[in-house]
Amino acid sequence: MTSTSSLVPTGPHQTHLTRAGQGEPVLFLHGSGPGATGLSNWTLASQALAGDCELLIPDLVGYGQSSHPQPCPQGMRRWMRVWVDQQLALLDQLGIERCHLVGNSLGGAIALNLLMEAPQRFDKVVLMGPAGAPIPLTTELDRIWGFYEDPTPATMKNAIRWFSFDEGFIEDRLDDVARMRLDAALRPDVRRSFEALFPAPRQRHLDDLVVPDAALRRIPNRVLIIHGRDDAVVPLSGSLHLLQHLTQVQLHIVGRCNHWTQIEHADTFHALLRGFFFDK
Repeated sequence: MTSTSSLVPTGPHQTHLTRAGQGEPVLFLHGSGPGATGLSNWTLASQALAGDCELLIPDLVGYGQSSHPQPCPQGMRRWMRVWVDQQLALLDQLGIERCHLVGNSLGGAIALNLLMEAPQRFDKVVLMGPAGAPIPLTTELDRIWGFYEDPTPATMKNAIRWFSFDEGFIEDRLDDVARMRLDAALRPDVRRSFEALFPAPRQRHLDDLVVPDAALRRIPNRVLIIHGRDDAVVPLSGSLHLLQHLTQVQLHIVGRCNHWTQIEHADTFHALLRGFFFDK
């Protein structure tokens, strides 16, 4: 199944959007790593799920080929306003009243904010290793968000290793993947946005992503959380917090899995999405 890419006007910004597959629309939101894009997070999903649904895979504003605002928003809450408005404007522009939603890491926090603000626009929701709950800043995440303090091939390779439980599945391609991600990360506009997003001290950015418990309890949507047991980037404790406070929620924990469930355990991840979204 082929995919298409285009720039879509979304309010004051342009959103780079990849579309693949046919059927019910599902919006996929990527994470926050340096050089990340929608397709870098969801390439395997776009191949495996194209027969089940239409995948909508945007680059967040400040990432990839979407707009990079100048001046940059100051503070995570202002960035969150940009991203929430971006996704709602994207659905409006595409004429989609309601869709399923998948959020990875930072994308999980954005998904929770979308549900807090516009739950009627979404049906079922999958959160994978999500931010948005009270969690401590891990050393790994601090180094990943501080990537531009030492933006080298070695640093990028370490970041990729920290996303996986066992990099053996990517060992023969690690140099190529690291170079590709480094090339994307070193684009001047990408670097400018990223450095504006995650200046030190970085715990405050995680704290600003937290969705209040009172808001979590009022989210009416059905939510499936998927989290790697061994996640060193976004701790499992965050998903346990969400499990306690969301009302229609289930949690699937994957053993021998770090932060890249959709890559390390792709078959399991895709089967969970199919069963949750499409089984009647």
